[in-house]
Amino acid sequence: MRTDLHRHDTDPLTAVRNVGILAHVDAGKTTVTERILYITGATHKRGEVHDGTTVTDFDVQERERGITISAAAVSCAWDGHRINLIDTPGHVDFADEVERSLRVLDGAVAVFDAVAGVEPQSESVWRQADRHGVPRIAFVNKLDRAGADLDTAVESMRRRLDTVPMVVQLPVGREDAFTGVVDLIRMRLLTWREGGDTYEEGPVPEELREETRRRRRLLEETVAQLHPGALEEFCDGSALSAGTLAEALRDLTRSGEGVVVLCGSAYRNRGVEPLLDAVVAYLPSPLDVPAVRGAVGDDEQVRACDPAAPLAALVFKVQATPRGRLTYLRVYSGTVHRGEAVWDAGARRTERIGRILRVQADRHTEVDRAVAGDIVAVAGVKAARSGATLCAPDAPVVLEPPTVAEPVVSVAVEAHRNADSARLVSALARLVEEDPSLVVRSDRESGQTVLSGMGELHLEVAVEKIRRTHGLQVGVGRPQVAYRETVARGVSGLVYRHVKQEGGAGQFAHVVIDVRPLPVAQDGTGRAADFVFRSVVIGGRLPRDYVQAVEAGCRDALSEGPLGGHRVTGVQVTLTDGSTHPKDSSPMAFRTAGRFALRAAFRASVMALLEPVVEVTATVPEDAVGGVLGDLAARRGRISASAMRAGTAVVTATVPLAELFGYASQLRGRTQGRGTFTSRATGYAPVPGAVSEQVTSR
Repeated sequence: MRTDLHRHDTDPLTAVRNVGILAHVDAGKTTVTERILYITGATHKRGEVHDGTTVTDFDVQERERGITISAAAVSCAWDGHRINLIDTPGHVDFADEVERSLRVLDGAVAVFDAVAGVEPQSESVWRQADRHGVPRIAFVNKLDRAGADLDTAVESMRRRLDTVPMVVQLPVGREDAFTGVVDLIRMRLLTWREGGDTYEEGPVPEELREETRRRRRLLEETVAQLHPGALEEFCDGSALSAGTLAEALRDLTRSGEGVVVLCGSAYRNRGVEPLLDAVVAYLPSPLDVPAVRGAVGDDEQVRACDPAAPLAALVFKVQATPRGRLTYLRVYSGTVHRGEAVWDAGARRTERIGRILRVQADRHTEVDRAVAGDIVAVAGVKAARSGATLCAPDAPVVLEPPTVAEPVVSVAVEAHRNADSARLVSALARLVEEDPSLVVRSDRESGQTVLSGMGELHLEVAVEKIRRTHGLQVGVGRPQVAYRETVARGVSGLVYRHVKQEGGAGQFAHVVIDVRPLPVAQDGTGRAADFVFRSVVIGGRLPRDYVQAVEAGCRDALSEGPLGGHRVTGVQVTLTDGSTHPKDSSPMAFRTAGRFALRAAFRASVMALLEPVVEVTATVPEDAVGGVLGDLAARRGRISASAMRAGTAVVTATVPLAELFGYASQLRGRTQGRGTFTSRATGYAPVPGAVSEQVTSR
């Protein structure tokens, strides 16, 4: 029944789909994954989040908290295709797991709640996928809930995600009466019986034919506006055939010009089979995406997705298990065999592949080899970190690693017993190895060990893992946010001379710099624009390597600002002049001059303290709105939107992260346990009153 929607080519790689499940927390993506595994025969029992029996949420904390914490990879088969599936976290604190997963995926399924539509984290993960150029299809879930409405959810996608939804199904029945869908491509009815494992096909009932024709026409018009081939057929015959429509939907999905929208209720087993058909039909195979690019020295090299090409694989996840260390790979080119020696191009060391495992969350099936397009786990690799490139020793290449977000919250951790201090250091090192978004450092003033991460929940999960996995009793300090400093008003023409003469060769460097602020980036990542360096020195007064040394020195100076020793961000430095000494000048002297010159410029500038801010979306009962608004205002929150929805109020506000510690319990108390909230990082904002005075530079 599915083969007419997609091609069956001779190359086996065309039958592979590397797909992620993306969604806001509680949109139902883990339930969607569980139903996919059950329907494809990968499991023989439906896992339930509320029962703690899911395959992908296998960690103890995931089952206790009812949320996905770590991205879990599974494999299944559907209609002659192998689908490598990654269930990603939906909570903002674990967005870095989504980032690493998107780096190795070819396509994604975005799951939306039919009642809430596009939620804050839905938008964040969508933007992440945009940055990686990952094609998506959408699944509007929970159509059986009270207040569910497909059209409202689709309109929120069009408005908030800046995309063109191409709705290919019409739901049959509303809320509890939702029983199936009409397939607008084949013009057929699909119905699921209560508790049944399969669906039945039939003709469109008479009472739905007019609405079906209207929606099919709307779909054809939308596709014809975007696809030249479809437009030609539409103009000739004022309609599109099922074959042309399916082909155009595939092209538009893979180009990112539109997104196919399906609907259903995963919990009640309705709509999952058509979703699998759409994954196979519309999302790309490894051969349909651009070849991966890597660096070989200063040159760029393209590695085709070819099992016969030299090996190039990217490590995107490291996991410690009771049976040893597992390293998760996306193989981009070549073939890797069990027992083979590979080259870690970044660390410049040899690793040996002990075993190759086809992953089923916490269960694995051993295979002899993995080829281009595969996502597998390997055992035996001892030191490769997330972002490392494993390649053929005789054909080295370095692939671009996933970006790692800067941590925004820190806590001090210490072992209750001095005898456990060494074990705590080892446990923290293991945590950082598994999760690069965690950072461990030693505070120079207090001597405390500080653990930094992406949020309060992120750190809470990490500390609990130390307690459970390593059996350590640890104490935790109050969370502290990661402040930044920036230039509010800069200086021009600051002159700095570095002169040092203590026997032998001396040091001389003379630089003149301008410093001005850069705007803070508001791209949904929580990161501010960092640093821009320009040189306008003319006439060859400074050699190129000296200019590069000044830039390196300026970057050194960004590590500590004058207000409180926080990292400085949002700065542009322009090197306007300088001079050298024929004997005493060197790159080291100019690097030192750049560092001290920028520090002096900071002291002469007006500096501002920045704090991380988040967008909070609180859903509360109507009778509790006043108290919630007052509480947010007391936390220095700025209300940006408020709307009523089915007897509840949805309040959106921008709040400093430092003011949100413990907010979940206070919100529950104010709303008798009925209020919930979600948050997403939006960047940094100035701390009121935290501005330095400008002094005159000499």
